[in-house]
Amino acid sequence: MRVGNAASQQLQIDIFGEIADATFQAFRLGVQPSKRSEALRPVIIEYLTNAWRLADDGIWEVRGDPQHFVHSKVMAWVAFDRAAAYVETQGQHELSSKWRAIGNEIHADVCERGFDRELGTFVQAYGSKRLDASLLLLPLVGFLPATDPRIQGTLQAIEQKLLVNDEFVLRYESAEGIDGLPAGEGAFLVCSFWLVDNYILQGRHREARRLFDRLLSRCNDVGLLAEEFDPLNGRMLGNFPQAYSHVGVINCALNLSREVGPTEQRATT
Repeated sequence: MRVGNAASQQLQIDIFGEIADATFQAFRLGVQPSKRSEALRPVIIEYLTNAWRLADDGIWEVRGDPQHFVHSKVMAWVAFDRAAAYVETQGQHELSSKWRAIGNEIHADVCERGFDRELGTFVQAYGSKRLDASLLLLPLVGFLPATDPRIQGTLQAIEQKLLVNDEFVLRYESAEGIDGLPAGEGAFLVCSFWLVDNYILQGRHREARRLFDRLLSRCNDVGLLAEEFDPLNGRMLGNFPQAYSHVGVINCALNLSREVGPTEQRATT
């Protein structure tokens, strides 16, 4: 967006990981990379070699000061992990080792600076004590297995602090002035679908199915969802219809109906 949205002036490092992951998952399914994609990959990776160390505005386009968001760092790791996995299939072992080495550096940095040992959970940003729903993506992208105690501790903390009415997951712990926005907002529906996927990875299938069914009941008469939902007034908020919410519906449906769903596939390189 170029009008009425500050994102065009922001740095969002996570998007590079999304690009790398999308192209790699497509390749695994038999879609051969285009010449443009092949040319773009080393450019992105070269840029991230230094850019992953920068503070950015994060997945939520926070209007406050740039921070070292954990999700952004993790998605930078995803970029190196997927790029290394791809060139390995092309016999470029030296390049793969180089990119994996950088990915391992990012991984260690996140585990050291993005995990709060006192709280027993990953946090929104380095030096922060706040939680963020984007941390639910860590096991979904394969950063750490769902069985890792740090992931389990993060999931439990999110259930305690960000889950509303046992159904809606808030984006993060907000307060006046922290993100440049007034305190209080609706719950982003995709965050609740991420919680469903985490329940599946944890083997909590009954809870996953129950939450998924409750979220489906929020669809309108033609099966569409908005970006957010207001738990207090029971109405949809934000962009409508929202593709992100419907991607959550599709992923959760496939994860619940298949022995190995897209979440398990995405998390494995």
